[in-house]
Amino acid sequence: MKSAYQIIRRPVITEKGLGVKETEATLVFEVAVKASKTEIKQAVQSIFKVKVDSVRTATFVGKERRRGKFTGYRPDWKKAYVRLKTGQKMPEYAENI
Repeated sequence: MKSAYQIIRRPVITEKGLGVKETEATLVFEVAVKASKTEIKQAVQSIFKVKVDSVRTATFVGKERRRGKFTGYRPDWKKAYVRLKTGQKMPEYAENI
């Protein structure tokens, strides 16, 4: 079994992600591509010590990139929207932006 830090790679800090965080009590993370919703839920609960209400995921296909005449692809990645239960304190990971 993977550890919680192998499942959750990093928070996605964008304008949309911070807006969803403030209005809908939802956290946005980049997660491992093969992680399931239950694994993501357990990882967030163990790292941030909060109760999770629901998890939504979106998988993104890597884009084609070029370096001169050579082409390649960026890796595929997965984003998770984690909604916290009402009354839970929101963890602060993006304070100094």
